[in-house]
Amino acid sequence: MSKAFTRESDDAPEDEGADGAETAPSIPMGTKNYMTPAGALRLREELKQLLYKERPEVVRTVSWAASNGDRSENGDYIYGKRRLREIDRRIRFLTKRLEAAQVVDPATQRADHVLFGATVTISDEEGRERTYRIVGIDEAEPAKGHVSWISPLAKALLNAKVGDSVVLRTPKGEEELEVLSIRYEEC
Repeated sequence: MSKAFTRESDDAPEDEGADGAETAPSIPMGTKNYMTPAGALRLREELKQLLYKERPEVVRTVSWAASNGDRSENGDYIYGKRRLREIDRRIRFLTKRLEAAQVVDPATQRADHVLFGATVTISDEEGRERTYRIVGIDEAEPAKGHVSWISPLAKALLNAKVGDSVVLRTPKGEEELEVLSIRYEEC
């Protein structure tokens, strides 16, 4: 049977990329999808871009390629259909994430302890200071100091107050951290 008559699987999990690699962590069962207003806005903008710009362009390309006849060796058609599946998968993923989102504005948090959205400065056992912001799963960027609220570091810091020592459990062992400051700022 020719490759033209085979069908690629459309049943890949929602949070997998084209190559099958997971691109976003799943939300733990029974928990909410907390995110900051900035994170929710980024996801909505990406969804809008996919729905109203990228997808229509790919549909036009696929329609044009299909009108050229033989689809079995038509690269524009084959790759266009693949890209369309990737876009549709991402649209479904973003829609589900936004439907489950609970937006929490850090600027409205007025607490003396660490909650979602806090920017926390800590000191490790060697006296090195680091600053982290606790954000949503889809907003985490460890290189920028933005850690997901389900990360081991955020879990160790949640509900701590300035001056508290917390224990961070990692595969390398336990590390004691001291909370130096907590602030809630606009994203």
